Amino acid sequence: MKITFLTIFPQLFDSFLASPIPQRAIKKGVLEVDVVDIKDYSPGSFRHIDDSPFGGGPGMVMRCQPVLDALRAVKKEQPAGTSVTAALSPAGAVFTQKAAHRYADLDHLILLCGHYEGMDERIYRHVDEEVSLGDFILTGGELAAMAVADAVIRLLPGAIRSESTGEESFENGLLEYPQYTQPAVYDGESVPDVLLSGNHEKIRKWRLKESLRKTLLRRPDLLEGRDLSEEEKRFLEEIKAESSVTDR
Repeated sequence: MKITFLTIFPQLFDSFLASPIPQRAIKKGVLEVDVVDIKDYSPGSFRHIDDSPFGGGPGMVMRCQPVLDALRAVKKEQPAGTSVTAALSPAGAVFTQKAAHRYADLDHLILLCGHYEGMDERIYRHVDEEVSLGDFILTGGELAAMAVADAVIRLLPGAIRSESTGEESFENGLLEYPQYTQPAVYDGESVPDVLLSGNHEKIRKWRLKESLRKTLLRRPDLLEGRDLSEEEKRFLEEIKAESSVTDR
């Protein structure tokens, strides 16, 4: 797939693209990346890309012309196949793992990064969707675009080992179970015995139960409407019973 970043600060992407996972995906030929400087599409020596908002108010707003000219140029040269143009915006739909999978199946993902007080509203008529990382404000869309791209790139075949992603948080609708590594005992605290037992079925059950426990405690909303298996129902009942005993 190809990912194109539209930005007024292309240098912000240098370290991200030099990191191991994007580099591995690029070298394996499953990823092509283009960083387009919107300023290159603004006429004049000052490359004027923003202006004061009509009606008054603080801050500056990104102008239609350079943004849309840059977007048109990218779309004109985009590879054949499926594509989505997503603007990073606090008004957008919250980005999820499900969206990451949808993007990873595209041939071309264009991520448009806003800045300053935002972009001229007319720009949004030329994008397919708006994406947000949550209910908070960043200085610009570049950090959010990198987060979205990272979530997508790691799903591409060969970017990382496929078994590394299968049991992560949100992949199966639950938070991931606790993980441990060497040493088995540190500062008097031991790794759960079941993980040292070598019994793969017991380990599977422990991980599922602890995944359910963490989800129930930290993100109970993920359990709402989930089609629970009989095993999951039983584990949740055990967890709730254990919790009631602890609370006494």
